[in-house]
Amino acid sequence: MKILVAVKRVIDYNVKVRVKPDQSDVDLANVKMALNPFCEIAVEEAVRLKEAGTADEVVVVSIGPKAVQEQLRTALALGADRAIQVETDDMPDSLSAAKILKGVVEKEEPDMVILGKQSIDSDNNQTGQMLGALTGMPQGTFASKVEVGDGFVNVTREIDGGLQTVKLNLPAIVTTDLRLNEPRYASLPNIMKAKRKPLETTSPDELGVEVKRTIKLLKVETPAERSAGVKVADVDELVDKLKNEAKVL
Repeated sequence: MKILVAVKRVIDYNVKVRVKPDQSDVDLANVKMALNPFCEIAVEEAVRLKEAGTADEVVVVSIGPKAVQEQLRTALALGADRAIQVETDDMPDSLSAAKILKGVVEKEEPDMVILGKQSIDSDNNQTGQMLGALTGMPQGTFASKVEVGDGFVNVTREIDGGLQTVKLNLPAIVTTDLRLNEPRYASLPNIMKAKRKPLETTSPDELGVEVKRTIKLLKVETPAERSAGVKVADVDELVDKLKNEAKVL
């Protein structure tokens, strides 16, 4: 069984995001980048399936400039067997990313594709669903538990009303939620081993995909600062503030 895991390079979640002075985008100059947290969960789940003897090979793929090789090496250090970089300087939107991944799926023919449910930069939560539509493969999104059987996978999904379990015939697509697992840390020996693992580079043209953005970014703004809270002496003062200041009563 082969598992393909799609990963994305994003700003480290511990870093405070800065907006460019002209508000055209987020400032990435001298900013620490990392593997998208949901993608880490996807890699961890694939590696656990391999360690359990369910999968034979874990392949990671990422789309972007040469710099994404850093995150691919991180995924290799976490336990993936080999990596594929789809090199492009034009960062694709969700649909273009899904089309590129479809090309990789057709080339690699995996039994399962695992993605993070969303990236923490764009927060679109679209690529996995679009990939399912393009490939015609069944999908289980927001997975909090994955159980692989003979020719099928049971995916427990987190939904508004609780949990829902769906049975998907393989090959299938799974997108991971936060409670699926807790990713491991890459050990120094595994980081050294990752440098020798194969990393293949391809391009959207070789996959027969044109990278283009169908969404236009108009402006990026920092969130408005919230005013500090105040203490009230009694219930009467609280009601007065809610009625006359907050205007919620």
